[in-house]
Amino acid sequence: MSRFPMNPDLLPCAALLSRRDVLRVGPLSLGASLLPSAWARAMETSGNAKAAPHAKADSVIFLWMGGGVTHIDSFDPKPHAPEEIRGTLATISTSLPGVHFGEPMSQLARIADELCLVRSFSHDSNDHLLSQAYTLSGKKVTLAQLYAEPNLGSVVSRLNGPRNGLPSYIAVPGITRPGPPPYNLFVSGWLGNGYAPFCVGGVPEQPDFSVSTKLLNPSPEAHEDLSPKDLMPLEGLSATRLNSRISLRQQLDDARRQLDQTMQSIAQQRQYEGAAHLLTSPAVRAAFDLSQESPKLIADYGQTKIGQRCLLARRLVESGARFVMVDYGYDADYGNLWDNHNAAGQNFPHISDMCRRGYHLAGTDRACAALIRDLKDRRLLERTLVVFLTEFGRTPKINATGGRDHWGMCGSIFFAGGGTKAGHVIGGSDEQGAWPTSQPWGPADIAATVYEALGIPHDLRLPDQFGRPLPILEHGQTITGVF
Repeated sequence: MSRFPMNPDLLPCAALLSRRDVLRVGPLSLGASLLPSAWARAMETSGNAKAAPHAKADSVIFLWMGGGVTHIDSFDPKPHAPEEIRGTLATISTSLPGVHFGEPMSQLARIADELCLVRSFSHDSNDHLLSQAYTLSGKKVTLAQLYAEPNLGSVVSRLNGPRNGLPSYIAVPGITRPGPPPYNLFVSGWLGNGYAPFCVGGVPEQPDFSVSTKLLNPSPEAHEDLSPKDLMPLEGLSATRLNSRISLRQQLDDARRQLDQTMQSIAQQRQYEGAAHLLTSPAVRAAFDLSQESPKLIADYGQTKIGQRCLLARRLVESGARFVMVDYGYDADYGNLWDNHNAAGQNFPHISDMCRRGYHLAGTDRACAALIRDLKDRRLLERTLVVFLTEFGRTPKINATGGRDHWGMCGSIFFAGGGTKAGHVIGGSDEQGAWPTSQPWGPADIAATVYEALGIPHDLRLPDQFGRPLPILEHGQTITGVF
């Protein structure tokens, strides 16, 4: 038996939808099979539900930087360390007295008084897969359990359901895969596939980021199509024809229900109704349309992949999405851009030079700062929790090839909005950025903090697919000082 679990990207859809139904109705049925199974039910019962009584935030934007962002070159520079540790980047002042960032973080430095920075992010693994599964779920797993635990967004989806016709958990674009071979860790685990993220990018045609040829210095400018791939009707399928097919499908389902009233058929009907709503709702489709934004605002975010993804996240939250994950880290053009070992074949420059590039720290800084400013200008930041997260930091000492390796013992992340203390720095690290010098905070604590913001009890248990009550967290506590 294989040591590794089957990748969810490769699971067959036959049990969800028959070939005959696809032929009868078209791609809409297939799109429906990819959507949360309780979507329509939640639309009926909680589509306009208010936040939990003690919630500090109504929505979450989860900035997921898979691969391991270097903390020493970004949020926790060490200007007095030798060059083999600090690198060649300058240290810059921030809007917080006495707090400094790395040179590429100039935009976030200006609004550091809006951030709640955690410099003592720490856990015990240097493995990408284990650390990413842990950080996305808040629960430790083995290699055999990579797909076992639900993402935080899946828990939110299970508890709160969609709002204003939008899926509860949306991934933008949801196509980044650590590897090779590629692993899809955006999963709903024991909650069931019905609570997996709605991935704007669909299933990537080539999930292995390492296959394509990489330029030595690729342009950061990009025009990424972020319209939902799985919900596009066939060319020539007008609204009238679509509605006719919906009616036909309903007639077929009525006949089928007379023969089979199983829970599976009911779930399929709800999936289908949710997909039909996406295709026929102008407001929902408009939420994904970046062309409605001004050229100036697009320029503020940056005409980059991370810039466009952050801008779409803001549009989705403004339209009612509850949990939006922006994923950025394993890319066909840029490679595993945060995993800066400078190993043979990566074609990366020295880590200090890499961080200055527009698709690396410099471009990410610009996009994240624009997102926070934009949310604040629209009075959305107060009720939107922004979380900047990666699975671990990088080694303090720059290696012989000019890169930094995996370092789970220390890293930096930040929160903004959603009731968090703005302008606050939590924890710190030693003179080399190797170890926390204060209380370490791990992935379970970050998960507990996110749940706290949303008014979700840490000790909550939810039924799995077989009705067994399982904990959403097994340990962890709200990070002291965040709220």
